[in-house]
Amino acid sequence: MASPEYEQLRKALKPGLADPTDPPELVREKMHRIHPTQHPKDLRIESGELGGVPAAQVDTPESEGSTRVLLHVHGGAFVSTGVEHYVPYAGRLSRPFQARCVVYGYRLAPEHRFPAALDDTLAVYRALLDGGTAPDRIVVSGDSCGGGIALALLQKLRDAGEPLPAGFVGLTGWYDLECSGDSARNPRGVDPYVSPDWIRARGRDYAGPDGDVRAPLLSPIHADLSGLPPLFLSCGEIDTTRDDSTRLAAAAGRDGVAVTLEVVPEMIHGFHGLSDLVPEGRASLERAADFARRVAP
Repeated sequence: MASPEYEQLRKALKPGLADPTDPPELVREKMHRIHPTQHPKDLRIESGELGGVPAAQVDTPESEGSTRVLLHVHGGAFVSTGVEHYVPYAGRLSRPFQARCVVYGYRLAPEHRFPAALDDTLAVYRALLDGGTAPDRIVVSGDSCGGGIALALLQKLRDAGEPLPAGFVGLTGWYDLECSGDSARNPRGVDPYVSPDWIRARGRDYAGPDGDVRAPLLSPIHADLSGLPPLFLSCGEIDTTRDDSTRLAAAAGRDGVAVTLEVVPEMIHGFHGLSDLVPEGRASLERAADFARRVAP
């Protein structure tokens, strides 16, 4: 049974945010409205650039003394949000992960289509290594569309023979831009933040009119995952993209990759971002952090 806090929040959330006919400008306006930039005063924020990409490195009292780094690829449907919107999220991650959390502003679609966001992610990762962070101290994470971008990063690193991070954490990730899973076709409830047609439209913004949304770097459920580091995949039962994670977990098992999958009952897409408000989000981040501490002790 869901917590009273979550039930109260669900009653307040109204569908309508995810209109597939919205132009990117309106998507940005709506998404920025639900990603506030206020953050706790105890965050220590180092702003600048990594690999030529705007970035912020966020520490909390809980991360003091740790050499673990969490490189987080932000969500926003490929077309919206940036560093300032994800500094608060970075703080929420830094505390349980006991890690410095790096968030950065990759170039946004449709002005900058695939592979711009992936190229920027690769530049930030390489800059961390060049700055002296060992790859086995890095865990890469991503929420929503950022999960797919992060998995594309792992594929690129593996294929280039470059050092891989210690692990990956996906939080209601987009791994199938066709949104073809059963959770999208036969939803178990109302998912207020996304809809299948909206995800498909935003994926097309990123891929471009002639892009192949089934390409493994765009939809990692079609990828060969062999050789990737351990994966932790978290999704919600009502999450439209739930079966992106369940099918990716099956593919990881097929390809010999260690994988942990959790499907949290009654949760919607992006529930981890509500961790300040609902205990289910906090508990899931704690489990993800336990995974990160195991792979990057």
